[in-house]
Amino acid sequence: MICLSEALRDGEYGVRFTVRRVTGEEPAFVVRFGGKVHAYFNRCAHVPIELDWQQGKFFDDSRLYLICATHGAMYEPESGRCVAGPCRGAHLQAIPVVERDGCVFLVE
Repeated sequence: MICLSEALRDGEYGVRFTVRRVTGEEPAFVVRFGGKVHAYFNRCAHVPIELDWQQGKFFDDSRLYLICATHGAMYEPESGRCVAGPCRGAHLQAIPVVERDGCVFLVE
């Protein structure tokens, strides 16, 4: 389990977690947008650094886009596509998750 569903509110703070891969653990995050949960590796498509400037703060002030605190790249929360900034057209790497029984789970 990543988190309880109630921990995620539309356009608000996300929850950080790690994903185990053959190469080691990688930081990731999950947010809620448009009533649905979306998860991505916590790595900007421009330069592979973590997006959040404050733990869990992934949305911009409008709460419509995910934003890289370092370079200002803006991503659509539902697709991970960069719509503004130095990596326009690139994508965050999505992670499959499912929400059921009041919890958010990683799909392995």
